[in-house]
Amino acid sequence: MASVPAAWTPAARRALPAMRAWRAAFHQEPELSGEERKTRDRIVRALDELGIPHRTYGDFPAVVGLIGGERSGPVVALRADMDALPITEATKLPFQSRYPGRMHACGHDVHMACLLGAATLLSRSPRALRGPVKLLFQPAEEEGHEGGALPLIERGCLEHPTVDFVAGLHVDPSLPLGRIGWRVGSAMAAADSFKIVIRGRGGHASTPHQGPDAVLAASEVVTGLQALVSRVRDPCDPVVVSVGSIHGGTRHNILPDEVTLEGTVRTVEPATRDLIEKSLRRRVRSIAASLGARASITYRRGYPALINPAGATATVARALGVEFGRDRVVEVVRPLMGAEDFARYLERVPGTFLRLGVGTENGRASLHSATFAPDERALVLGAATLATAVVGLQQGDR
Repeated sequence: MASVPAAWTPAARRALPAMRAWRAAFHQEPELSGEERKTRDRIVRALDELGIPHRTYGDFPAVVGLIGGERSGPVVALRADMDALPITEATKLPFQSRYPGRMHACGHDVHMACLLGAATLLSRSPRALRGPVKLLFQPAEEEGHEGGALPLIERGCLEHPTVDFVAGLHVDPSLPLGRIGWRVGSAMAAADSFKIVIRGRGGHASTPHQGPDAVLAASEVVTGLQALVSRVRDPCDPVVVSVGSIHGGTRHNILPDEVTLEGTVRTVEPATRDLIEKSLRRRVRSIAASLGARASITYRRGYPALINPAGATATVARALGVEFGRDRVVEVVRPLMGAEDFARYLERVPGTFLRLGVGTENGRASLHSATFAPDERALVLGAATLATAVVGLQQGDR
């Protein structure tokens, strides 16, 4: 692979004041999935200032920019997600969210600022590009089922010009600040959800023998679901089954007619995903029936597993090693059991999804936490990483 023809880090440092301003503006006015209209408009203004042509999609609040559209080489798309979470912020940052119950607690404000930073670098260094670069600002990543990637793909974001490669990144508080993580193969899990309604016979709590008791059956189901993890699949194959919500009953001395359980299933391998769904349905019905109750199950598939192709990922990792030094580019050993709809892009074109280290001794709060506050120094690394990925993919061996 030819060496990267530009050192992006110094240019990214010069762009840091602008990235800080963008990040603060996004952070102060977070918008939930599908509602990112002010965020979209702010991105449009930033692209206009950079002289980068772009398009929007009416009520679907996405923005797609294009750099170097006249070039004929490989087309690389870079993606940033835009939505916030329904969390009340507790960071006490000077640019803390202005809206109770809304917060950029997953770093999407950082992702957008990094992508705008990379756009700044790439648009000012046209000689570094062999082909066009698409900038995908995507809504609704946190929605969890359809998401925003699939609707944006259906609107043609990977066409005109046709995208050859796609790259993105996500902040990672488990990785030290100043490091970039990469992984070939399964990098993030598929995420499915289920709703189980256990129906018994309501009555006085003093006469449970007149049941069936829906609470007892629901309790047995919660425990029994863990056997899917411990006794159904290969122990070397990661699986998570979690019940996050249980609702039933109105008083301490009344047995309810029904109890509702809701939860999530996380898998890495497609065959395991099929196995767990089938086994969950069978086990829940069997447990309920053994106690005289009935069970109805709604199982909904969400994002697929995120699989990083070996060729594109290795190409980007080598380019990052040239840019930053190999000691700062870390191979990640295990997949994350979180999910990402960036997987939808990788189902269609090769590319890679990277992890941007933001962990510090004083700031390692977890993602989706009310105190999550990634260090702004990561903006330089994030912007330079995306720019390096573009050039690496456009000129590298794959």
